[in-house]
Amino acid sequence: MSPLTDDRPAKLPFVVLVLAAGTFLMGTTEFVVAGLLPEIADDLGVSVSHAGLLITAFAAGMIVGAPVMAIATLRLPRRFTLVLALTVFALGHVVAALSPSFAVVLAARVVTALATGAFWCVGAVVATTAAGPAATSRALGMLLGGMTVANVAGVPLGSWLGQMSNWRAPFWVLAGLSAGAALVIGRFIPDEEQREVRSVRAEFAALRQARVWLALSAIALLLGGVLAAYTYISPLLTERAGIPAAAVPLVLTSYGAGALLGTTVGGRMGDRRPLATLITAAAASTLILLLLVFFSTSPVATVVLVTVMGVTGFAATPVLGALVMRFAGSAPTLASALASSASNVGIAVGSWVAGIALASPLGQAGPPLVGTVTAALTLVPLTTLALMRATRATTTPPPPAVPHLAVEPGRGGAAIRTDPCSEAAERSRP
Repeated sequence: MSPLTDDRPAKLPFVVLVLAAGTFLMGTTEFVVAGLLPEIADDLGVSVSHAGLLITAFAAGMIVGAPVMAIATLRLPRRFTLVLALTVFALGHVVAALSPSFAVVLAARVVTALATGAFWCVGAVVATTAAGPAATSRALGMLLGGMTVANVAGVPLGSWLGQMSNWRAPFWVLAGLSAGAALVIGRFIPDEEQREVRSVRAEFAALRQARVWLALSAIALLLGGVLAAYTYISPLLTERAGIPAAAVPLVLTSYGAGALLGTTVGGRMGDRRPLATLITAAAASTLILLLLVFFSTSPVATVVLVTVMGVTGFAATPVLGALVMRFAGSAPTLASALASSASNVGIAVGSWVAGIALASPLGQAGPPLVGTVTAALTLVPLTTLALMRATRATTTPPPPAVPHLAVEPGRGGAAIRTDPCSEAAERSRP
């Protein structure tokens, strides 16, 4: 896979920033419930563990909903799909804020998860198309950065608002912001100049590519490894490292800042050297998680390792998303949706196995050990991709050194010129 060093835009299009604001809202709503479970449980008359189903339902909605919504909205104009997703997202929050029934709130969470899946898979395609092939990883890094900022700022602010007033208050705020975002996206996302007929068969045909599944498995393994440790980071910090409970939010903020740095740096490096960036990030994440098993008895070492874990773990996510879309060729919508599903599958399975390890004699060292093994397994699909690339490079003859030509009419006949778009496409070809 050739490094992309030419025709790289110095600045991402404004459209990407607008879409990143949308992913910020989506990320906030996914995790803000975690900080309000006691208040929700008390108000709706259920146990805290039962109220935790609101988080599980959202994750399940994302796993199933992202690919389903990608196919369901495939032939709709992308701008319309984004606006519709945000509108449904806002209405879901209104219903949850008004309802006294836990079952209705649970159903509203599933609906908002479906809207989130639709927004993400279409937004990823719009952002990468606007940024161009030489800045695909950077654009996805910006979108993932919105999710990361949600964990750093949106979730703590939403939890604080819910605790200071009522758990329904953040839902009203998210509904209002989502409606405003729908108006902004309707204004700034350009409409498609020419309606292309998108084929469901073509989208599914992309799944025959072995490289797509290798990249998807790498997403599930790496995020599953990092989030296996992160899901149970609180008992690790307080019971093993001896950090006061009041300082835990500061450590989590440090982790979120590291994740934001990772998506930014990884997105920039991944456009130049994607596979090298991925293998380095996976190997570094494995090492950091292993060090966390042995040195998490030290408060200082634990804080440093948790912060660096955010950097290394999330440096690979925009690059992997970009590879999935690139390997899918002309059918990126379903591929981007499956990338979202793969990350949620990895998180769900990783946290489940980590919970078993936590209850074992390993105790608080169990989750990072599970994360170490899972992150190390990421090197298997990544190494396979590297070997496939090397094999293709040795068996595929180099293209002739002639520019791509396009014909445009001139006075005395046809004038021949070089087509820079074709040259850029050739350079970005994996």
